Amino acid sequence: MSRPRNRPDTHQETRPDTGVDARPDGRHDGRPGTPPGAQLDTGPDTGPSTGPDTGPGARPGRRPHVVIVGAGFAGFQTARTLSRLTRHRADITLLNPTDYFLYLPLLPQVAAGVLEPRRVTVSLAGALRHVRLVLGEADGVDLEGRTVRYHGPEGERGELRYDRLVLCVGSVNKLLPVPGVAEHAHGFRGIPEALYLRDHITRQIELAAAAPDPATCRARCTFVVVGAGYTGVELAAHGQLFTSSLVRRQPLRAGIEPRWLLLDIAPRVLPELDRRLSSTAERVLRQRGVEVRTGTSVKEATHDGVLLDDGDTVATRTLVWCVGVRPDPLVENVGRPLERGRLVVDPFLNVPGHPEVFACGDAAAVPDLGQPGTYTAMTAQHAWRQGKIAGQNVAASLGVGKRRTYRHRDLGFTVDLGGVQAAANPLGVPLSGPLAGAVTRGYHLAAMPGNRVRVAADWLLDAVLPRQGVQLGLVRSWSVPLDTASPELARVPGAPHEPSGDTTAPADRPDKTPEPKEED
Repeated sequence: MSRPRNRPDTHQETRPDTGVDARPDGRHDGRPGTPPGAQLDTGPDTGPSTGPDTGPGARPGRRPHVVIVGAGFAGFQTARTLSRLTRHRADITLLNPTDYFLYLPLLPQVAAGVLEPRRVTVSLAGALRHVRLVLGEADGVDLEGRTVRYHGPEGERGELRYDRLVLCVGSVNKLLPVPGVAEHAHGFRGIPEALYLRDHITRQIELAAAAPDPATCRARCTFVVVGAGYTGVELAAHGQLFTSSLVRRQPLRAGIEPRWLLLDIAPRVLPELDRRLSSTAERVLRQRGVEVRTGTSVKEATHDGVLLDDGDTVATRTLVWCVGVRPDPLVENVGRPLERGRLVVDPFLNVPGHPEVFACGDAAAVPDLGQPGTYTAMTAQHAWRQGKIAGQNVAASLGVGKRRTYRHRDLGFTVDLGGVQAAANPLGVPLSGPLAGAVTRGYHLAAMPGNRVRVAADWLLDAVLPRQGVQLGLVRSWSVPLDTASPELARVPGAPHEPSGDTTAPADRPDKTPEPKEED
């Protein structure tokens, strides 16, 4: 079931000047093809090879170096599988902006105050004991020179040399050319956005309770979610329960209740799933008072509300954008064929023409062998399974085991609707109500690679205690923009910010985050 990222070795290869090593002052740093100020990293100096490296680019006298970019579902599973199979016969480096794996399916429960944010994260250092973690965002891949350029959390720049490369950079918020959306909407792809939304919802209810007039009160306690896929449905379901608990302690004006709208241009919610799951989810939402508007979307967004394409205007201070995702922009600059923005790979997850490069997860267009001519969907289920195959195939390229093609069989889907409600179809058996809720939570506990006891404890506490309605103010609106290549990171005033895949010369690139704007 599923919810649909030491010491340099002295034996270095020389490579041609790629033209990206020019400093703003026109000088070079002495290393061909190295970004200004970058440190060339070939992995730990681990001595002689302890296992065969029969693939391309084998270098005698040292263990092969495998670089995995991204620690989402695909990257985490790749690293875990590969480290188990190679057993110290390869050096594995994981490049990721954060030091944790995010279990994304439970993120709506963070925004709704059910789970504390660290509950849905798993320490990479703790879970991947034999994998070296490098904190940073990849911003360029040189396939010919076999290097990955990146910038670290404090603006430093570096470069990793690889013998094998696995691209698991995932996806970012999907944008549509709707006026005002980029300025006034927020996505829902990372911990910073969930923390911001939790504070924002709490603040709007508090401001609504003290509003001087009914119109302002109604606007502040109106919440619009665009996109009725997994994320949008679960966010609206959990959000409605959250605001209901808040107004029990901070009553609004007489006759005014929190209002949630769920919009989607599709004819039904969860359009990618079985119709019975869709019907169950819509029924639960409507019973709770969520206004489900299918065949409808946003035409324009402003600070004070949204204009819908059916002509209706909704006064609101909250617009959450859950219309889907797009591949990380990094893959656009790899220089290989793309399929709707995803890097084309073969059934073995290899990039054609580069047998040392693999890709999986949302950033890869993986052929669906069960439906020839199509590609697998961008879901956690596929990313998790593809990561396992990628790990096995990278190991096979190093002489450990045999490589396999990616094939899958759906085990079913689960949609958590908050409380004891859910919709699920394990092994094709449709379930709803408390039974589906138990199956859904059991599945999540089994699927999480860590923190199971803490998550279960938070669920138990939420069942017997009221939720805490306080805002911590840790994440502000300007620090989690919708148009970002790094939703897992909150922007910091004055800190360097470089979107993933940006190939602009350093001298021409803005070196600071835009100044923060005031927010209500």
